[in-house]
Amino acid sequence: MRIEHLAVNVNNPVKLAEWYVRHLGLRILRQAGSGYFLGDDGGRTVLEVYHNPAAPVADFAAWPPPTFHIALNAEDVAAERQRLIAAGGRADGEVSVSGAGDTLAIVRDPAGIALQLIHRRTPLQHQTTGAIDKS
Repeated sequence: MRIEHLAVNVNNPVKLAEWYVRHLGLRILRQAGSGYFLGDDGGRTVLEVYHNPAAPVADFAAWPPPTFHIALNAEDVAAERQRLIAAGGRADGEVSVSGAGDTLAIVRDPAGIALQLIHRRTPLQHQTTGAIDKS
């Protein structure tokens, strides 16, 4: 199987979809009801932002980034962080480097969702760890 899309229930999907298109470079693949299916420039990832009043909208701004975040590849993490802050994002910590040599930073989008900007020393697609032990 392959993941078809990820979905997030938000208060204002129109505003968030517009912000993602304008500032993250996503494109609208489909608009259905109160939802927007947004695609990345690689044609591999689809994110749906929508509002369903029958379900609660999470207080994303209160969630620590390890609880939920959307990770975005960035060649220059510091520059992208500053650009997104200028576009209405909110900084959540500083730029850091992990033990694996990856550069990362967190910026909150207008809905409070944590966006992890990351430049990996070795891209994930080039890393292998073996099979998951199912025993």
